[in-house]
Amino acid sequence: MINKLEKISIWFCRALAGIAGVALTAMVLLACANMVFRATWVPVKGTFELMGFFGAVTAGFSLAFSQFYRSHIAVGLFYSKFPKPVQIFLDVVTGLVSCVFFALCAIETAKWGMFLLDLGEVSETLGIPFYPFVFAVAFGSAVMAFILLLDLVRTISGNEPLKPAELGSK
Repeated sequence: MINKLEKISIWFCRALAGIAGVALTAMVLLACANMVFRATWVPVKGTFELMGFFGAVTAGFSLAFSQFYRSHIAVGLFYSKFPKPVQIFLDVVTGLVSCVFFALCAIETAKWGMFLLDLGEVSETLGIPFYPFVFAVAFGSAVMAFILLLDLVRTISGNEPLKPAELGSK
């Protein structure tokens, strides 16, 4: 069962990372276009808003991928000096706290998205609704919580979290 969930999670993480990459590329192209057009006194309308929207998608959708590939910053200077049982205990505690944190972030962000949907809030210049981007961040946080939960289950069951080399074979 856990292997099936891991395979689905890998697919989800890669798909979300692909969308995040497209959003990041759009940010780069938008910034370049705005610089070029600003030189001709015709800046791209709504650049600031679009950069914020694309940034939200990039950040929200890249979280789980970074966790899966262990790309987040980890402080292991003192951690490696502890005996293995203490390391496992610390992994469980930090995994549990992180999982709960991101689950709460997903819930509260989704509530905020519902509030913005009910309110009908749109961006000032382009009139783009805010709520889809808020829901995107909520979804990214929920996937992150799920990945942390999978890591926690692997740790509690005595398995190491998946390593990047193992992900290619799944």
